[in-house]
Amino acid sequence: MANYIDGFVLPIPREHLDEYQSIAKKVAVIWKEYGALAYFEYVGEDLTLEGTRSFAKVAEAKANEAVVFGWVVFPSKEVRDRANARVPADPRMTALVSPLTDPSRLIFDASRMLYGGFAALVH
Repeated sequence: MANYIDGFVLPIPREHLDEYQSIAKKVAVIWKEYGALAYFEYVGEDLTLEGTRSFAKVAEAKANEAVVFGWVVFPSKEVRDRANARVPADPRMTALVSPLTDPSRLIFDASRMLYGGFAALVH
């Protein structure tokens, strides 16, 4: 059976990228405790290709924002569904995510995040 992944793209203000990275490393540990096989996040560097829409454009990234592309690998959709139900309820997540969503210095705006669950097509 092929793995199942959750994928996401989001803009992060460059001035907060180090803080976001620190929190994302801790979040990755929690996802793995709930069944993820792997957790990856990368910062966009080369985001344009003539004739295509870039991640930056789709995420409506501003000039002062970096685009983060990530994915979480699960052994199955069932494990992913259980993790998606349990991870947000974990008290560590609330403590970690709160600084990112503070309205006075918004680092993470979930309304601008692109997200989806994906079944294997080519493996």
